[in-house]
Amino acid sequence: MTFLIGPDERRVLLRLARDSINSALPGGKKPPKDSPDIPAPLKQPCGAFVTLTKHGELRGCVGYVEAEAPLYETVIAAAKSAAFRDTRFEPVASSEMKDIEIEISVLKPPAPIQSWKEIELGRHGIILSKRGRRALFLPHVATERNWDLPTTLTHLAMKAGLASDDWREGASYEVFEAEVFGEGEDV
Repeated sequence: MTFLIGPDERRVLLRLARDSINSALPGGKKPPKDSPDIPAPLKQPCGAFVTLTKHGELRGCVGYVEAEAPLYETVIAAAKSAAFRDTRFEPVASSEMKDIEIEISVLKPPAPIQSWKEIELGRHGIILSKRGRRALFLPHVATERNWDLPTTLTHLAMKAGLASDDWREGASYEVFEAEVFGEGEDV
C-alpha cells in the first residue's frame, strides 16, 4: 500500500493524537465515538508510531507495525500507549501536556531483506529479529543520533535484549519507510 498523507490529513491525525491523550487524563473530556470529519485516506488500514517529546527529550514512543486497523484508530491507540503505557517512562501527567510535542510516523509495510548491508540509514526503519527477540528503530533514529550502520545495529540488538554483536550473524531483518510529521511543523 502506498499513499501520501496530505496536510489536512496530517492535521487531523495530530489533533486526534493530542485529543486522545487529553481525554484519558483526569478530568479530560471524551472525544465523540465516531468523528464524522475523518478523511477517507485515514480510514485505510496502516501501521503507525506516535512519539512524544518534552523539551526535545523522548517522553514516550509506541506504535504498531502491522496494518490491523484504520490509520486514525492506530494513531489514537498509539498516542494513548505512548503517553500511559511506555514502560520506560512514568505516565504523562496533565501538567506536562503543554510541554509535550507529538510526532507521528505513518509506516509503509515492512519487507524482508537478505542482508543488513542493504539497509539505508535515514530511509529505512529497521526490524531486527533473532532467537525469538525483536526490536525496531524508526527511519530517523540513526540519523538523529549520528550513528553509522554498525553502531545502529549494535544499539538495535541491545534493544532486543541480545548481545551487542548479535546483529552480525543469524539475525533476520525487515525494512520499512515512513512519512514522519509533527506538531510545530508546517504540515
